Amino acid sequence: MCFCLRITPMLLVMGAIFFFSHQSGHTLRLPSIPGIDKIAHMLAYGLLALTVLWFLGSTDPSGFLNPALKTVLFCLIYGMSDEFHQSFIPGRWVSVFDLLADLIGAMLVSALWLWNRDFRLSVHRKYLILADKLKVFSGA
Repeated sequence: MCFCLRITPMLLVMGAIFFFSHQSGHTLRLPSIPGIDKIAHMLAYGLLALTVLWFLGSTDPSGFLNPALKTVLFCLIYGMSDEFHQSFIPGRWVSVFDLLADLIGAMLVSALWLWNRDFRLSVHRKYLILADKLKVFSGA
């Protein structure tokens, strides 16, 4: 399978997270629902975890714990770098609670990956379908 096809979604999600983190605190408009920012963090890092799992691409039943652990660690490190990045943005600050929400989002998706074989296979099947469509599109 094409390396570019596997890494592109992960890089796009990382770029989107970086983009939103780079916005000043005054330009981000979220609904005034208590905890909505933490839900947004969990969703963003859950999506990042899904794309990292897709990138790692393990569907082998004997080897799915390792990609899940690598995914959670990757998301934690990226979340830490994101919080550090935010410390330089006007109106933004470092939040351990944001980092915790990031970690929870990554852990929930990784847990779903671990405990639901159908979910793992579904992600893999979607990747294969996309790869086949891109081969047809590119004329390969």
